[in-house]
Amino acid sequence: MKVYRPEWRCTFNVKDGVEESASWKQRIAWQLREYADKLDGGGRTVKIDYNVTPAVSREDLDICLGKGFELTQSLLTQLAHQAACEDVMRDAKAELFEKEQQS
Repeated sequence: MKVYRPEWRCTFNVKDGVEESASWKQRIAWQLREYADKLDGGGRTVKIDYNVTPAVSREDLDICLGKGFELTQSLLTQLAHQAACEDVMRDAKAELFEKEQQS
């Protein structure tokens, strides 16, 4: 009896800047990305490299990325809420934070 084993491979890498070992083409590409960020006036450009075997459809990949960005949005919203609450507390009850500042 033959035993079947599924085999797959998935690598996923997110970069937000050029690496020291990058080629001249990659350096130019990152320079262009930096210029685009400056022209847009905000945001952050990232490059996503992935390799999935067996291949998945572009639609499935887009769905996965979208869900990841939704999670990121949710986490950033929670962090912003916590920071806003801390700011209010620091203003309303500064004496609670005096020890922290003296350390």
